[in-house]
Amino acid sequence: MSLTDSQFMRYSRHLLMDDIGEQGQEKLLNAHVLIVGMGGLGCPVSLYLVAAGIGQLSICDGDTVDQTNLQRQVLYTPEDCGKPKVECAQKRLNALNLETQINVYADKVTSQILAHNYTLVVDCTDNLAARQQLNAHCHQQKIPFVSASALGWEGQLVAFDFGHNTSLCLNCIIDKDSPEPMMNCGNSGVVGPVLGAMGSLQATTVIRILLGYFQQHGQIQRYDGKNGQWLTLGAEANQQCVICGTR
Repeated sequence: MSLTDSQFMRYSRHLLMDDIGEQGQEKLLNAHVLIVGMGGLGCPVSLYLVAAGIGQLSICDGDTVDQTNLQRQVLYTPEDCGKPKVECAQKRLNALNLETQINVYADKVTSQILAHNYTLVVDCTDNLAARQQLNAHCHQQKIPFVSASALGWEGQLVAFDFGHNTSLCLNCIIDKDSPEPMMNCGNSGVVGPVLGAMGSLQATTVIRILLGYFQQHGQIQRYDGKNGQWLTLGAEANQQCVICGTR
């Protein structure tokens, strides 16, 4: 495909970069990304991906907007309380860029929702079971998977480019039979901008993968917002892993 005159203007700051340019922008325009979870992470991820020119974005969340969400979920306003998050998000995202096709699923992620032909899946959920479901699906389909979480002042991100490396997955790091963490945003709180930082990092990672600049398969990035520090951790494949193990 070739860019229109309007697209040349809209994405000119990408086109000026030698490592993106017209060819890279076309990759973004041809991508179909699924975001599962439209809370504190899904809001910034979706905003930046739509602004960047992702061609098709599917968003999945069964929740409605609550007043307690407004401290950190930047797509929503007080008038949205009680309404489905995905419908409110679609309205705001369409206002940002009508060229991006927005598909909405006002439900928990299901095998039917995952059955579509996605280029990449972004995990913005708040529970381990959903993360493991997405991890297993992406590994099976050999598509990239970008996952993040945050609690209190801290956030972390891990991404897997299953199209090029299937020997390590999320289940190697956190076993799928592990219990759900007792602490969560609902009972322990979270600093809103920490979610913004992690969501922005997720969006950047998505763009890096789509453009072919991602080399940190399974590497964990942790952010301590209170002390302003980043920590990078390596992970090893578990040969006994039920998702990606070789034995």
